[in-house]
Amino acid sequence: MKIASVIVDVPAKQTDKPFDYLIPSQWEETIQPGMRVVVPFGPRHIQGFVIEVKRESEFKQLREIIEPMDLEPVLNQELLKLGTWLTDHTLCFKIFAFQVMLPAALKAKYEKKVKLAPGAAAVDLPMPLQPYFANSNTFSWEIALKNGLVPYLQRASAEGLLEVLYEVKEKVRRKLVHVIGPNLGVQDLKLELERLPGNAEKQKQVLAYFIEHDSEIELRQLTEKIKASSTTVKALVEKKLLWEAEKEVYRDPYENRTFERTSPLPLTEAQTTAIKPILDSIEGNQHEVFLLYGVTGSGKTEIYLQSIQEVIAKGKEAIVLVPEIALTPQMVNRFKGRFGDQVAVLHSGLSAGEKYDEWRKIQRKQVKVAVGARSAIFAPFENIGIIIIDEEHETSYKQEEMPRYHAKDVAIERAKTYSCPVVLGSATPSLESFARAQKKVYHLLSLPTRMNNQALPSVEIIDMREELRAGNRSMFSTKLFEMLKDRLEKNQQSVLFLNKRGHSSFVMCRDCGYVVSCPNCDISLTYHRAGVQMKCHYCGFESPVPKICPECSSEYIRYFGTGTQKVEDELGKILPEARVIRMDVDTTGRKGSHERLLKEFQDGKADILLGTQMIAKGLDFPNITLVGVLSADTMLHLPDFRSSEKTFQLLTQVSGRAGRHQLPGEVIIQTYTPEHYSIELAGTQNYDLFYQREMFVRKMHHYPPFYFLALITVSHEQLMTVMSATEKIARFLRSQVSNQAVVLGPSVSPIARINNRYRYQCLIKYKREPNLTKTLKTIIDQHQNEAKNGLLVSVDVNPFILM
Repeated sequence: MKIASVIVDVPAKQTDKPFDYLIPSQWEETIQPGMRVVVPFGPRHIQGFVIEVKRESEFKQLREIIEPMDLEPVLNQELLKLGTWLTDHTLCFKIFAFQVMLPAALKAKYEKKVKLAPGAAAVDLPMPLQPYFANSNTFSWEIALKNGLVPYLQRASAEGLLEVLYEVKEKVRRKLVHVIGPNLGVQDLKLELERLPGNAEKQKQVLAYFIEHDSEIELRQLTEKIKASSTTVKALVEKKLLWEAEKEVYRDPYENRTFERTSPLPLTEAQTTAIKPILDSIEGNQHEVFLLYGVTGSGKTEIYLQSIQEVIAKGKEAIVLVPEIALTPQMVNRFKGRFGDQVAVLHSGLSAGEKYDEWRKIQRKQVKVAVGARSAIFAPFENIGIIIIDEEHETSYKQEEMPRYHAKDVAIERAKTYSCPVVLGSATPSLESFARAQKKVYHLLSLPTRMNNQALPSVEIIDMREELRAGNRSMFSTKLFEMLKDRLEKNQQSVLFLNKRGHSSFVMCRDCGYVVSCPNCDISLTYHRAGVQMKCHYCGFESPVPKICPECSSEYIRYFGTGTQKVEDELGKILPEARVIRMDVDTTGRKGSHERLLKEFQDGKADILLGTQMIAKGLDFPNITLVGVLSADTMLHLPDFRSSEKTFQLLTQVSGRAGRHQLPGEVIIQTYTPEHYSIELAGTQNYDLFYQREMFVRKMHHYPPFYFLALITVSHEQLMTVMSATEKIARFLRSQVSNQAVVLGPSVSPIARINNRYRYQCLIKYKREPNLTKTLKTIIDQHQNEAKNGLLVSVDVNPFILM
């Protein structure tokens, strides 16, 4: 008898361990580690992941597994091992660690079917299965279970004759198309064509098509080509001259696009020097972490592409992570152009069905390269040869909900298993990575100049306080306005960057200073002009804009700050002839809108691209010669120790969009704090000097990379409950850590209330605390029992956002 150890889908301290279940005899050969199964748990049936199959258990009374959910494991051995590492590393439940590795389609309600594999026929199957496939090439899993057919299905699946499909209710449907093909050879078709009556004109055209093209075609395409109706085709099918079938096709998000094939470009001297250690590490199957530090436009992507080429030549696979959706259209072009159908793309702009199909291509070994955002780090490859993380400093690589992993840590962990290199690329590396490179933990590779030795754009910093004194109340400085006009006359393009969405930041009374805030969260409401609403970006609360101040009844209640919509309005007033494309969360919400807007800009259908964070990175258009940053300080004043680093990175990245080709570029940065070193040094793009200044500040205040951090956030609807619970936690922490560690708190979170829950936090700064993980686990476990009373405690190790 065989026993399966299963991690069940009940995220709680008491259930965060394997439970043993008997494997019923008919599935002894079927069930393997990495499969999902349905098991009885208390009175209900839930799903779980099998982590091992063994011969004995220390428990006597075991219940049986109800049914397997997969014919082959959805998690391979390495990903199962990674799940355990993820659990320890992020202090999450095992079930969360396994679920985060799967595409959304495998997490929903499902209906399962068994289907003949392409090219297989019912007669090839074991006898007991044949009747079920006599009239159709799919049948339901329920019937298979009832009639005890699973062992036969498994045999047929192992021989590649069958596959299991998850028809996820409301989530994923397999995409089927109607296909038509000739039943007879060309000569026979010619004879049949002559036998057709004279008035069967359309039928003759259909047969004539197949005499010329001896292959199958989609019914829709056939009827479009010949302008015939489907009944014409059906008549020929009934005469057994043609066959028809339903065929599964992958949903291809890029099916209507052809990618021009590109070939490797000759490398510059700097690129050759930088790529050599990477190629050596691929050649020698050595695990090493490289930090590729190259200024914007220095040709990092070409190094990625040629390293991957080397990996594919060795028969291995590559994972490439790019931040967020903004980079995907251009990145996809580059990768698909070089590697064609060898590339699967995973990002948030795809539908659940498209993601599932891309994931299956990887699992079925039909592709060699996975390009995607954060979650693509879990691509189910089994022979990884390189992992590349582009723009490694990006905060979007850190997941903010359970499991709170950082893609960089997962990449390094997976690369150790496969003894392969990790390449981290950036023009503005995170301080932690650069410090590790300085200490030789990472191998530093530099690309100090742009391709074709283009000069970096000239940057001018404009003090907006001076503009105000000179009587300019507009959001455009005189200089920026003149330069925008100049670009319009020269027919060149400009990019305007603003660090937030919405129309303006907040609504305030000029008489008494009252700011309209969210009733559920301690944060001001953001004004959105569409629908004349004020919205809370944390809990979604909405309210109409007041005509008079609720505090002092004054009519002088106005919008403050600048949002993208407001800038667009202002541009319309001062440069009515300019064509503007606005890109922010509000205009790119719909699928494909992102790519469409960038394409319009690339095709020269607009003069000015106005946008938020999403346009700061990765864009490469030859005609952009001016970049304007409207308010460089929005991030500087956030209560976050990384705010100057983020400001510097963002300004450098945005500036890097200008003058990447033949035309020289200029950058204007408008600010109210021009003397701040992060703004001053972004102006000269001097990363090394910025690194020294910022490291000095970090060392003084005990922040990373000199110290590690762990953040504990406690929330509850009652203020007193939160305060006393956080106080207890802080006392317990202080008793458990050494005197080298610093425990700050309890203190109110920077956003003190979200969704009517008060929030307090404790921050731990430490260097070496071997006991800390155990202590944090204890805190989580103790408060798990109190979750019934509504007290929530979350722990984030190495937090990226301290809000």
